[in-house]
Amino acid sequence: MSKPRTKGVNEPLLFADHRRPISRRDFIATGLVKGGQAVAGLSLFSLFADVNQAQAALSPDLEALRNTCGINVQGAGKIPFISFDLAGGANIAGSNVLVGGAGGQQDFLSTAGYNKLGLPGDMVPSVMDPNTGASDLVNTDLGLAFHSDSGFLRGILEKVSADTAAKINGAVIPCRSDNDTGNNPHNPMYAIAAAGADGSLMPLIGSRNTDSGGNSMPAANFIDLSKRPTKIDRPTDVTGLVDVGDLFGLLSQSDAVTVMESIQRISAQKMASVNTQVTREDVIKDLVNCGYVKSADLADRFGDPSTLNPVLDPDIVGPAGIFSINEFDGESEFQKTASIMKLVVNGYSGAGTVTMGGFDYHTGERGTGELRDLRAGRCMGACLEYAARRNMPLMLYVFSDGSVASNGRIDDSENGRGKGEWTGDNSSTGAAFFLVFNPNGKPQLMGGSEEEMARHQQIGFMRDDASVDTASAPSANNVNLLVDTVLLNYMALHGEQGMFNQVAPRQGLGPNAMLDALTAFQPIV
Repeated sequence: MSKPRTKGVNEPLLFADHRRPISRRDFIATGLVKGGQAVAGLSLFSLFADVNQAQAALSPDLEALRNTCGINVQGAGKIPFISFDLAGGANIAGSNVLVGGAGGQQDFLSTAGYNKLGLPGDMVPSVMDPNTGASDLVNTDLGLAFHSDSGFLRGILEKVSADTAAKINGAVIPCRSDNDTGNNPHNPMYAIAAAGADGSLMPLIGSRNTDSGGNSMPAANFIDLSKRPTKIDRPTDVTGLVDVGDLFGLLSQSDAVTVMESIQRISAQKMASVNTQVTREDVIKDLVNCGYVKSADLADRFGDPSTLNPVLDPDIVGPAGIFSINEFDGESEFQKTASIMKLVVNGYSGAGTVTMGGFDYHTGERGTGELRDLRAGRCMGACLEYAARRNMPLMLYVFSDGSVASNGRIDDSENGRGKGEWTGDNSSTGAAFFLVFNPNGKPQLMGGSEEEMARHQQIGFMRDDASVDTASAPSANNVNLLVDTVLLNYMALHGEQGMFNQVAPRQGLGPNAMLDALTAFQPIV
């Protein structure tokens, strides 16, 4: 019997046993449309060796007014956060990130369990090399254990340097969620904002025009529509994000800033001598005064359009860039990812979501899923490498709505790589994971022994048959509590887990004494 052909990475996925796509979420999940490209290249940090010292310099008399006027140059000082929303139900557990029993990732499952996760008997991670006593099928280059032939891993390692990889660690969370739906409250953007993440231009961004900025819904407990993610969907919108007016058509950037500063000083002098006869005259004066300061600040930071374009960032595109010019020009997912990471890593947004569609890839063969996992891995790796080049920490979180399973039939094609074909949806094989880059060295797991650290690196576990044990962690069978778990771990990276109940007063993870068991890493800042 002839096997289905491998579909291209941008080819839509339509199945007779799925309803016809009717909503925008449906179209993204099938790959009929790609989540919008969020383009935001608002960074002057690339001009500085140390981004923590990056700050546009106004004249000294106006520089002091930045804080008074609430001008945020560097963001809120929190760890940048980027999530990947893989719409459609991607495979994460087993064939990509290893998931094991109660002892952690390398408390291996049964051969039948790995078969369900798309790994034939000769590719299960428990197979040991008799000469070394270790498995050649387990890769821990990123701290977190991946299958050595993981599409995600291969893509990430293409984009990160060896030095960057040595400063990454991660954790996996086995968890169930509904298949093929955007109604899972998976997205943690508002929760991350509640923990203090913010940007100097906007609090949150996302590649879709939804309340979450992604395919999945936001967790209801944290929604704050005043921080609704900003969406930008084409490269030509980049310079339009900040309007510095027409003055730059007549003067150089430095001259234009000087004019604006002079206008502010004249205005301040005039306002000082004006009695508005209004009870709130001080407020009015401050609003006028700060308006001119903010205009001068924007002109100073963004008056040169070349600084706003991620294409012109040599760390992103070019001979020494993360993407070659041909790669970047030929792949919209790279453009989208590069734009999100440019904005978030440089502190102009506190957190961002990259939505990638077409991950409902149970097509009766394996190659389609492998190619899409590889491209997603390249995008993840690009974010981590860009953070390294900017000397900034980063928490990168990956999730999907549901998952897939294999019936064990092997795809021996070049792209199938001798692995099990994906033959159907299966929410019981689901998982999410996060990676943390720390420019000061590999993040350290909680726990005083190797056994304890292994349990902290996997929050919850699977049964021997590769089904999520729904009693193993609060997040295992409740997507809202999965968001709580991600939030807890984000706060723990800042040493702020003691404030968790204040940020999440309706949290369902349990009393403080239980929270340490759900925390992966010691603080990195």
